[in-house]
Amino acid sequence: ALTVLLLSLLLGLQPITTDLYLPALPALTEGFGAPMSQAQLTLTALLLSFGISQLLWGPLSDRFGRRPILLWGLVAYVAASVGSALAPSMELLIVWRTVQGAAMGAGVMGARAVVRDLYQPVEGARMMSRALTGLGVIACGSAPLGGLLSDLFGWRATLLAVAGFGAAALAMIALRFEETVPPTGRQALHPATLARNWVLILRHPTFLAFSALTIASYGGLFTFLATSSFVFIKVLGLSKTQYGLLMCSMSASYIVGTFMCRRLLVRYGVRRTVALAGGLSLAGGTLMAVLALLGSSSPWYGAWAIVGPYYLFMLGHGVHQPCGQSGAVGPFPQAAGTASALNGFLMMIAAFFMGGWLGTHMDGTVFPMVYGVWFWSALIALSAWTLVQKHGQTPAH
Repeated sequence: ALTVLLLSLLLGLQPITTDLYLPALPALTEGFGAPMSQAQLTLTALLLSFGISQLLWGPLSDRFGRRPILLWGLVAYVAASVGSALAPSMELLIVWRTVQGAAMGAGVMGARAVVRDLYQPVEGARMMSRALTGLGVIACGSAPLGGLLSDLFGWRATLLAVAGFGAAALAMIALRFEETVPPTGRQALHPATLARNWVLILRHPTFLAFSALTIASYGGLFTFLATSSFVFIKVLGLSKTQYGLLMCSMSASYIVGTFMCRRLLVRYGVRRTVALAGGLSLAGGTLMAVLALLGSSSPWYGAWAIVGPYYLFMLGHGVHQPCGQSGAVGPFPQAAGTASALNGFLMMIAAFFMGGWLGTHMDGTVFPMVYGVWFWSALIALSAWTLVQKHGQTPAH
């Protein structure tokens, strides 16, 4: 139970950092008088630094252990969160969010690596799904809390709440986390060793198969997160509170997906479970696109035409992420931090480029969101039905 709690707090850094301020994003943008492209940069710059930083945090944690990296990363995260809340301009907010993303990389990468330190791949997928259930609970409360804080106290309060969560995670790690990498199991931090590990990991078909799955699944989630506040508040006319509750329901669907994942893993194993979830992902993306094409300009078209299909997508996401993240790291017990870092880096690079596309294509309609989710849902199904089926076996199976 303690392990699940600690992992949930570390993994929960990501939805807290991205979801809590989303209801305030339109108000934040108007307050600074900034263009939408700059507003998107507060999210995409954070995710790019989050991805790149893991390439450093991963090898460092393999060499020095998980505990010191987690502690230093969380200290920097709290400091950057306070800096973001006090930023006097959009430019400085982007800078602090970039630092925040880099610090967040230590916590999220460390959590994924700890799972591999403690568990074999199949059991690791089940444990990861439990931890991601906790992440879902955190995400469920993030958007409603962000909307409430923004309405009552302004957008800066949402970023101060992020700092509070980081401080709580830091306290828990400092007081309760015990090192999971023994000194005898640590790797030397030599450039040749790092390069050899990166090449070995990036050429491994199991890593590539599961990374393709996690990249596509996170791409669909990111597309929704990056566009949702503008689509639901500005285009479809929801209030901040309504938007927050809607986002909570999305997280609830994801939580159901993680429970479903554990049941399916026991009955069908990793490959068949992922294949079934791929059908849910594709069905959700396709239905969303069909409904938008049929009626987005009609007066009856509303939030549920997007929300309903996206529930299906989030059910699949609750399967793909625990299976994909544990599967990508599974073949590398001696370099779990490096493998986790590379997997996280690839996900964030995809999100960064998607964010850049969205920043130039948001046109006051639902279509950039809809087409983006549809695109990623097709890639999820393709990865789940081909690459994972061919290369998804891990030694533990």
